[in-house]
Amino acid sequence: MNPLILIRGGGDLASGVILRLHRVGFQLAILELSQPLAVRRSVCFSEAVYAGVQTIEGVTARLVSADQFQVTLEAGEIPVLIDPNANILRNQFMTNPRHTFVVDARLLKREPEMLGEEVPLHIGLGPGFRAGENCHAVIETRRSHTLGRVLWSGETQPDSGQPDGDPRRVLRAPDSGTLFPVAEIGDHVKEGQLIAEIQNTAGNRSKVTSPFDGLLRGLIHPRVEITEGMKIGDVDARNDPSTCKLVSDKALSVGGGVLEAVLIKLNEINNSVGI
Repeated sequence: MNPLILIRGGGDLASGVILRLHRVGFQLAILELSQPLAVRRSVCFSEAVYAGVQTIEGVTARLVSADQFQVTLEAGEIPVLIDPNANILRNQFMTNPRHTFVVDARLLKREPEMLGEEVPLHIGLGPGFRAGENCHAVIETRRSHTLGRVLWSGETQPDSGQPDGDPRRVLRAPDSGTLFPVAEIGDHVKEGQLIAEIQNTAGNRSKVTSPFDGLLRGLIHPRVEITEGMKIGDVDARNDPSTCKLVSDKALSVGGGVLEAVLIKLNEINNSVGI
C-alpha cells in the first residue's frame, strides 16, 4: 500500500511533519485555510497560500486547484489546497479514503470535529485528540521527556497555556484590526523597537514593539484579520538567523513521531495481506 497522506494545516509543527514524510518518499497534500494564521511564515508551507509557492529546506509546496492536484504530485512537489473541511476526502476523483492517511496538524488544542470519512490511519497532534476515540494515534507536542511520542490510546499532556521559553517572546495583538508591518521576519530588533502597528475600525493605530533585543522570527501575514490578544509575532533572543530558515527541533521531533505511526500502520496492513 502506498497511501496519500493529507496534512491538515501547514504551520510550524506541520511543516516538520511534512519534511520528514516527504523526504522518505510519501506523497503528501496540505489542506489549509484561505487565510492561514502561521507566525513563523518563512518555515511554514502554509505560506504558499499567500505566495503561490513555498520552498523550505529544498522541499517545495505549491498552491493548486483541483485540476492541478495530480500533476503537482507527479512533479515531486506538494500540492496545497484551500480546503479547511477536508472535502477532498469526499471527492472520488482526487482521493480514495481506503488508501488515504490523515494527519491533523492544525493544533486546535480542543476536541476536533469528526472527520466524516473512515480512513486507515488518522493521526492527531497534541491536546484535543484522544487515541482510540477521535483518532487512531496522537502525538505529544509539549516540550518534555515525552515530546514526539506516539500514543495509541489516551491523550497527550494538556495545553499549558504558556509558550516555550521566555513568554515575552510571543507578540500578541493589543487591539483588533489590520496589521501594518514595520519590521520583517529575519530582522534584528532592539528592545522597544517598533515591529508593527494595528489599525482598528475607528482608524486608531496601536503599536507592537520588541520586548527585548533579538531576531524577529515570525510575524503574521498582513492579510489576516487581527483580533485582540491573537498571537501575531515571535522574537528570539538567541539572534540566530538560521531559525528563520530551518524548521525547529520540536517540529522535527513531532514529525518523527508521525513517521513512526505511519510505518507501524503500513507494516500492520502489509502483514495482514501477506506482503
